Amino acid sequence: MAFTGGIPAALQPTQGKALYAGNYIDFTDSSFNMWAQQFLPDVYEQEVERYGNRSIGSFLRMVSAEMPTTSDQIIWTEQGRLHTRYANLQCVGNAGTMPTTGNTPAAVAQAANGGAVLNFHVPAAQPTSLGLTTQGTTACNFRKGQTVMVQAQSSATSAVGGSDAVIKGIITNVVGQHFQVKTFKGHAALTTAQRFTALAYGSEFAKGSSNFTEKLDPSYATFANSPVILKEHYSINGSDTAQIGWIEVSSENGASGYLWYLKSEHENRLRWEDYLEMSMVEGVEQANTGATLDFYDANITATAKGTEGFFAAIESRGNVYSDFGAQSTGGALTDFDAVLKQLDKQGAIEENMLFLNRDLSLEIDDILAQQNGGYSGGTSFGVFNNSEDMALNLGFTGYRRGSYDFYKTDWKYLNDWSTRGGFKDIEGVLVPAGTSTVYDQQLGANIKRPFLHVRYRASETENRKNKSWVTGSVGGASTSPIDEMRMHYLSERCLIAQAANNFVLFKA
Repeated sequence: MAFTGGIPAALQPTQGKALYAGNYIDFTDSSFNMWAQQFLPDVYEQEVERYGNRSIGSFLRMVSAEMPTTSDQIIWTEQGRLHTRYANLQCVGNAGTMPTTGNTPAAVAQAANGGAVLNFHVPAAQPTSLGLTTQGTTACNFRKGQTVMVQAQSSATSAVGGSDAVIKGIITNVVGQHFQVKTFKGHAALTTAQRFTALAYGSEFAKGSSNFTEKLDPSYATFANSPVILKEHYSINGSDTAQIGWIEVSSENGASGYLWYLKSEHENRLRWEDYLEMSMVEGVEQANTGATLDFYDANITATAKGTEGFFAAIESRGNVYSDFGAQSTGGALTDFDAVLKQLDKQGAIEENMLFLNRDLSLEIDDILAQQNGGYSGGTSFGVFNNSEDMALNLGFTGYRRGSYDFYKTDWKYLNDWSTRGGFKDIEGVLVPAGTSTVYDQQLGANIKRPFLHVRYRASETENRKNKSWVTGSVGGASTSPIDEMRMHYLSERCLIAQAANNFVLFKA
C-alpha cells in the first residue's frame, strides 16, 4: 500500500533564510479576519466603545410619566381662559343706536369728555395667541353692565394693544358680534384703519338694580391622540449562542462577557428603546387627503394612522420660536426675553426645562457669561428636590431670569449624527415642569396630569407598555422545531402633550 497523496506544497520547507508567511501555517490576513500568525499578536481583549454611550433614551424619562390606557383613543379636555378678551375689533361708529349687522369701519372724532358712545364689531376669527377656545364664534361674550377697556392695536394683525391711550367705559348693549360702550372719559380720534383690543375687567351697577341676565360658562377645548403599535425582533441560530469570542464585549448597562450574541441582543434592545422614544418625539398623524397609507403587508387592509408626537404637538398647539439669536440688537438675550414675555401670556409656569442642541446651548451659555454669572443666583432647583448637586449630576445648569427658573441641558438626540444631529430644522425645546389641570368627563372633576406623559395599552390580562418574549428552541424556549432563539419586542403607546401653549419649540 502506498501513499496516494502528498504533503501540501504550502507546508514544504522553503529555501529562504528570512522569516515570512510561507514559513508557517498561512493564517495571516491583512484584514485580521484570521487570528493565528507566526508572531504572537497583542490583542486588546475589550471592545472599544467608538461612539461612547450611543443610547439617546433620556428625554422622556426625565420629563414624562407613563400610565396605562384601555382605549384606541385618548381624549382630554383642557380648561380655557377665565377672562374674555377680543382682538382685531373694528369701530363701526358712534351712533346712539348700535348697529347689529355689518362691519364697515367708521371714523370717530375726538371726544373731550366722558359719556361718548362707541360701537365695535368682533370678527369671528380671533387670534389663537389669545388662547380663545371658541374660535369662529358668531356671538360676543361681553355682557351689559361690564366695565371694559379698549386700545388701538400696534398693527392690524398684532392682537395686542399699542401705545395709544386706553379707553375705559361700561358696556350698554350687546347683540351678536356687536357691543356698545359709553366711555368714562374723553378719547382721541379713531380712524377706519385702526383695529382694537378689548378686555372686560369688571362691572358696575346702580343702587337697587337687578343683576346680570346672562351668565358665562367655562370654556374648554378637547384634544385626542391614538396609540400606535411598534415592533422589533432579534434572532440567532442555536450554534452561535454557544460560540465564544476572543474579545470581551460590554454593554451600556455594565454587563460584559465573551458571548457576542449577548452583546448583540442587548444593543438591539437599546435600539428598540430609542425607537420608542423617537417615535413619541417625531410622530405625526396621517393627513386625511383621501389617499391611504398602507402597511407593508398586503394581507393587512388597515391604514396607518400615525400618532401626534412631541414636535408636532408644539407646532400645532404651542409656541414656535425661529432664528434664536438672530436679533440685530441684543442678540440672544433679546430673543430670550421675548420667550419670557410669551410665557407671561400663557400659564406662566415658574420652572422650565431646556433641552437644546449644541449651537443653541452655546448661545445660552454666552448669555450667562455676559451676565457675569449672576443668573445662577436664586435658582430654587425645585425640580431636583432643591438639590443643585443633583441637577449638576444629571447634566443640568440652573439659572433664573425674571420670575422664571430654567434648567438647561444638552439633548443628545439633537447632537448625535446617528440620530437627529445634522437635521438643522429644530434646535431645542422648552418644557414646563410640573402638572396641568384637565377635566375628566367620566369622573366629572378636574384632575392633575403631567404636562407630558405617555399612555400605553394595558389591561388586567395584557400589558403592552414594553412587551418582550422568546420563540424558537434555544434559550429556554420550546415553541418551534427551528434551531434558533428569536426575541420579539412590542409596545403600543402614544404621547400626550397637555397645555401645549406652555411649551416652546426652537426652530432654525
